[in-house]
Amino acid sequence: MTAKHLISAAVSALVAGSVSTAAQAEDLTLCWAAWDPANALVELSRDFEEKSGHRMKFEFVPWTSFADRMLNELNSGGQLCDLMIGDSQWIGGGAENGHYVKLNDFFDANGIDMGNFIPATVTGYSEWPKGTPNYYALPAFGDVVGWTYRKDWFERPEIQAAFQAEHGRALGVPATLEELRDIARFFQGREIDGTTVYGAAIYTERGSEGVTMGATNALYNYGFLYENPDKPYDLEGFVNSEGAAAGLEFYKDLYDTATPPGSSNWYMSENIDAYKSGQVALQMNFAFIWPGVEADPNVGGGKSGYFPNPAGPAGQFAQLGGQGISVVAYSTKQDAALDYIKWFAQPEIQARWWELGGYSALRAVVEDPGFAGSAPYAQTFLDSMAIVKDFWAEPSYADLLLAMQQRLHNYVVAGQGTAQEALDGLVQDWTEVFEDEGKI
Repeated sequence: MTAKHLISAAVSALVAGSVSTAAQAEDLTLCWAAWDPANALVELSRDFEEKSGHRMKFEFVPWTSFADRMLNELNSGGQLCDLMIGDSQWIGGGAENGHYVKLNDFFDANGIDMGNFIPATVTGYSEWPKGTPNYYALPAFGDVVGWTYRKDWFERPEIQAAFQAEHGRALGVPATLEELRDIARFFQGREIDGTTVYGAAIYTERGSEGVTMGATNALYNYGFLYENPDKPYDLEGFVNSEGAAAGLEFYKDLYDTATPPGSSNWYMSENIDAYKSGQVALQMNFAFIWPGVEADPNVGGGKSGYFPNPAGPAGQFAQLGGQGISVVAYSTKQDAALDYIKWFAQPEIQARWWELGGYSALRAVVEDPGFAGSAPYAQTFLDSMAIVKDFWAEPSYADLLLAMQQRLHNYVVAGQGTAQEALDGLVQDWTEVFEDEGKI
């Protein structure tokens, strides 16, 4: 509750002959995914409750059902959520379908400058249409696909010697995707401490978004583009370019030659489990897992290292994750929800958010001279957020994602057809979606 509201409430109470302002407080429900950062947000939000008088409730849903549950809630005009930390892909639908409150006037009135946030997170989490100053969320949680590796294994003299003999170079953080594949293959089936280990845990999950969130880290770096940069929704030759096909072939080869048996449907949690249990030398995963890795008794405390997604022939990019926080248009408590946004945007709150394990997108936090040394993975987070690309954020993103999931999984995991055929088919699928929307 703002100071102005507190004064107003006090005056009203005196007029009514009451000494209590409790009636002015609201119970707010914030909806997000059920994962470690959500627990950190509960802790952080206690400060808001103390300062505002509002009481926070939370609706956290597992990632596997988060989109279905929350998009159904929005599409039905439900009033469960006052605040929504929705995926970056939801911003187009949230804006065009009227699910999210446009925040421009609120930002202007409260001195919230989007130039103070990491540019990629503003574009990815807040803007619609992309590239325009129309904001429907405040960047809430910066996230990106990166890599974790068993630094303690890499540093063993006998392993270093074996790798040097096999590849003619030192074993270290890979600069390119091909070097990463070499390392993963090197560890594939190797015995360490009496246990057979494998190369890399990568995303292959079929049901939600996993294989897409994984394969794009190769596709982008081999030349895949979502559309013609000069002509929106012009897909032919960009989605299915020769380079894009090579990138998809690379990802399938990595899966075929350097991943654990039975990893045909893995996403975030399966990769975490494989890494923490000592099954793999490398793990692809979103940056949100890194605090948990550091705290883990088996792989933390200096046993693990972190690096950004390596470069490919067409450049160095990484798949953006993360979310913005929006006020739900169907909420009857929008003023109180906006109070939360204003509180959350404060630099001191954002600094505390990072300390608790949240990934702040505020430049004052991440550009602080002490940030890079504040955690073993902090520099990797900065480097990774500088190279991000994201999936479509169109209102039809779910149909676009479903098609890509099917095409990629059928090729990468099931081995059906060729990479070129998979991407040619994806062009057909996406063209139909955009034709149905009247955009082409």
